[in-house]
Amino acid sequence: MPTPRILINSQIRAPELRVIGAQGENLGVISLADALKAAREAGLDLIEVSPAAVPPVAKIMDYGKFQYEQQKKEREARAKSHSTETKSIQVTVTEGENDLTRKARAAAEWLREGHRVKVELTLRGRYKYMDPKFLNERLERFVKLVPEDYKVAEAPQRGPRGISTVLEKSGKK
Repeated sequence: MPTPRILINSQIRAPELRVIGAQGENLGVISLADALKAAREAGLDLIEVSPAAVPPVAKIMDYGKFQYEQQKKEREARAKSHSTETKSIQVTVTEGENDLTRKARAAAEWLREGHRVKVELTLRGRYKYMDPKFLNERLERFVKLVPEDYKVAEAPQRGPRGISTVLEKSGKK
């Protein structure tokens, strides 16, 4: 998304502006000529910061400083944004205790990073026809091994490959 073009000094076309002074004081609604004169006297630029407002808002400040502050805000916003993925772990009915523990630690690490974790109890061959209560217990046994605080985002569901559930990081601090 392209950033909107910032108008400065003589590029501004609005006849009246709400002007904010160099120290942050409100100069009120004044004509464009008076605003440009005040900016020139201060040795600074007149920058239109909110063109959609009625009347548009302009600020008297150094344009280089304004650009720097805008870039700083964008960097902070990018740093705070975090994309979450859904990581997947497959376990089987016959999986050993140590393997389950290792996979549970990996799931806990992903939860700590803020990702969702999909746990699939993969069923092959005759395991597909086992008692559903037994299979749900096996899935629950793995989920209980996860050492991180979590909440179940999606209840266990039967699918074509087995039973799966999705875990999310708990809201507790």
